[in-house]
Amino acid sequence: MFKFFRRRTDQADVVPDEVDVTADARARAEEFWRRWDELLPEVAAALGESMPQRVDHDLAEAVAALHPDLTFSVEQGERAVYALVVSGQADPRVRPYTDAWLAAAPQRNALFEYHDSVPPVPDPTQVTVNLRGESYPLADVRVFAQVDAAEGLVDVSVYHPRFAGMESAAQSALTFLPLDATLGERLAADRLGRVETAEQEPQGAMGLLEFRELVRGFDVAGGADSADSGGPGGPDDAAGLAEVLDAVGSDGPTGSGGANDRDAPGAAESAPGSDGGSGAAGRDGSPGSSSHDSE
Repeated sequence: MFKFFRRRTDQADVVPDEVDVTADARARAEEFWRRWDELLPEVAAALGESMPQRVDHDLAEAVAALHPDLTFSVEQGERAVYALVVSGQADPRVRPYTDAWLAAAPQRNALFEYHDSVPPVPDPTQVTVNLRGESYPLADVRVFAQVDAAEGLVDVSVYHPRFAGMESAAQSALTFLPLDATLGERLAADRLGRVETAEQEPQGAMGLLEFRELVRGFDVAGGADSADSGGPGGPDDAAGLAEVLDAVGSDGPTGSGGANDRDAPGAAESAPGSDGGSGAAGRDGSPGSSSHDSE
């Protein structure tokens, strides 16, 4: 589980511009769920036997037939045993396909639930990331957050005590994975701006659970929209939230760690350029939820 796959895009697979996208998306979604019904007994058996690789290829082909630029994962479910996630990774070009896919999805049952973006982990401080043979508890991650109310974004610096001495690709993976695990794919894409890797803990850094509540609060307040209106959610509220973010102490919650293991993507890209021991990148340039290619 917790693995992403993306089929290499062939030109013949790309939806032509003249196609009615809504109708095409609906037809492809219906075909996906027909194929899912066929595959479900084997998928359930493979997952039950801890051998998901048995169905990797078939699932990758089914998702590619929906749209070649989609990714998928089988996650631990929130209210079912497993969650099937099919995501466009915040790409608006493929949103009609994920919308149609989710609209046509079967009802959640005890075995599977369905999501069109990677949901947040219930408690990221209980997660340990396995990266190139080493284990990194996310309870040790600290985040410094600064609100850019004008842009509706939150700029962050991410610190882990073992960043020093790590190669850039591993640093990059361990920078972005905690953010996506904490916020979920959609909120991270919508609200994170500049992301830095910090080799020394920034003053005022907080734990992941505090960070999630602050970003969620900013999102509920409307982000950039809140700066354009008076009353609740207006400029004073945005400024006040920025002050809270800057003033939070560094003694955030520290979970026990290691309760759940999540394998970090092995093909993480190199970390963003560094300056004084920290790398920075916008969300568009992040490895975020890295993908493995699947033929």
